[in-house]
Amino acid sequence: METLPTTEIQQGLHTLPEWTFDGKAIVRTATFSSFLRGISFVNAVAHLAERQNHHPDIEIHYQQITLRYWTHVAQGVTQSDFEGAKEAESLITQFKKEPALS
Repeated sequence: METLPTTEIQQGLHTLPEWTFDGKAIVRTATFSSFLRGISFVNAVAHLAERQNHHPDIEIHYQQITLRYWTHVAQGVTQSDFEGAKEAESLITQFKKEPALS
């Protein structure tokens, strides 16, 4: 699995405007309406990652969830990372639209 050159990563980020490249991974932080909503989102990402067999690094800070996609074996960003990020972005949109959990 080949890593993408920085120029291709930057081009790919045009389709994911909330994501950035930190030099190693493509990164997105999303803030949810509650801690439980964020955790529900994390669970959805976990199921997605299992289906894809491609797992992001996930940080949880109360209502803020940060995803980092990079391919550990390749030591950089690959096309698989963009595929995971696009699906994760769809989940972010979905979880921000649904009513808050109580």
